Amino acid sequence: MKNIVNFFFEVGMLQKTPRTGFQFLGSGCESVAEHILRTIFIGYALSKLEPEVEELKVLKLCLVHDLAEARTGDMNYVNKKYVKVDEEKAIRELAETLFFGGELTSAMEEFNKKETRESLIANDADQLALIIQLKEYGDLGNKYSKDWISFAVKRLSTETAKILARQIIQTDSSEWWFKDKSDWWINGKNT
Repeated sequence: MKNIVNFFFEVGMLQKTPRTGFQFLGSGCESVAEHILRTIFIGYALSKLEPEVEELKVLKLCLVHDLAEARTGDMNYVNKKYVKVDEEKAIRELAETLFFGGELTSAMEEFNKKETRESLIANDADQLALIIQLKEYGDLGNKYSKDWISFAVKRLSTETAKILARQIIQTDSSEWWFKDKSDWWINGKNT
């Protein structure tokens, strides 16, 4: 049980680990855990749109896709040009401590290889999470987010994800909560 508890503490590091690419964007911040959460929900929705895939497998791939970053930190595209991160070692050393460690290793390998339909969908969920985050920052005035979005869209594999990306780009990020322009915004009462 102690190794499982240590695993829980390690996973908690993802809440404290910042995604580092935003320093180059010039605005925004997000922890790795926040990114994973949105990625899981996107993977869930993609699984519903692609019913032939194993939903549970997609969710597992989304859940663990950045797990190694609790040990390695988040390496953005500039960092990756200069720093070699041994993600395999990080996952191997974590997996050695857990009776279900083989599942974690297998899921990470499947995600990274991008050979199964589930891994393509999980990778698309990862990119769509970034695209949504960038769209939010663009809607708030970040002039660089459109360029970043265009690169992330090119990394998408499935047609469903490409359709969703086009819809994300066309949708104002505040529409979901600010579309009702009723008197409620003036009076603050239910009408």
